[in-house]
Amino acid sequence: MKKYIRVMLGKGSIFLNECINSHFIGVDFGINQDLTHKLPDEWRAFNRAFIPVYLESHPEKTRVAAGLACGAVWTVSKGIREGDMVLSPDGLGNYHVCEVTGPYNYQPGEILPHRRPVQWLQKTISKANMSEPLQMALRYTGTVNDLSKFAEEINRLMSGITPPGIIGTDDSIEDPSAFAMEKHLEDFLVANWSKTILGREFSIFEEEGEQAGQQYQTDTGPIDILAISKDKRTLLVLELKKGRATDVVVGQILRYMGYVKEELAEPNQQVKGAIIAMEDDTRLRRALSVVPNIDFYRYEVSFKLKKE
Repeated sequence: MKKYIRVMLGKGSIFLNECINSHFIGVDFGINQDLTHKLPDEWRAFNRAFIPVYLESHPEKTRVAAGLACGAVWTVSKGIREGDMVLSPDGLGNYHVCEVTGPYNYQPGEILPHRRPVQWLQKTISKANMSEPLQMALRYTGTVNDLSKFAEEINRLMSGITPPGIIGTDDSIEDPSAFAMEKHLEDFLVANWSKTILGREFSIFEEEGEQAGQQYQTDTGPIDILAISKDKRTLLVLELKKGRATDVVVGQILRYMGYVKEELAEPNQQVKGAIIAMEDDTRLRRALSVVPNIDFYRYEVSFKLKKE
């Protein structure tokens, strides 16, 4: 199945024009070696091999940052296949689209030396024409972001067809507006993080001054928010649910916590979880009663009209 991936071509896509003119996409991250024979089929194997390499040359970085960097290098170099589509922003509200046409190649001493050849399409996609869920998905600030669940919409946009404002992409949500509401909750929490009870003890994970903890990608799906305690001793996995949360979410957050513990946490760090929803139920309370490292928080929505 064809994949659709957003790739930032340098910080803020500063190398977009050079990539267009020379027909390639690429990444850097200071891994200065040819990876032609060092790209396993599974990205976790690549991360296990290259996180130590990355940290050796970037000792000031965390394992979380190293995981992001190595994951992006593997995805561009191996995970994206010939025929997949890549979207890259120009910083002006437009996304340029290309099709990957060939295998990995290494260009030492050049910008973005870990490269893939591509064919750039003539048409761009305006972010203003995208549905709200797709716009929200694009707010993730990491180098690579899988947009394959929006494939139908992206194809329509490339054909000049503007979609309706809300499109459902999650089979577990019957009402498409619920998806948007859940994303609004996430964005509101991120924007007001310092004012929340969690913001007193934790900070949303950042990389080079930019938030990288929102929609942090794992091998079992994206973590809504990944945070780190101000003393750096605890990594916090947050799962947000619009409305009522059931015990199903416990298994989901435990998978994410397991990934963080195995792949990202330092030896001296612990991993905790938090579920945020408007309501819980008996099944959720029973499940959480035997999982002491996951907390539940209830959010409240206040709305008032004021006559002027």
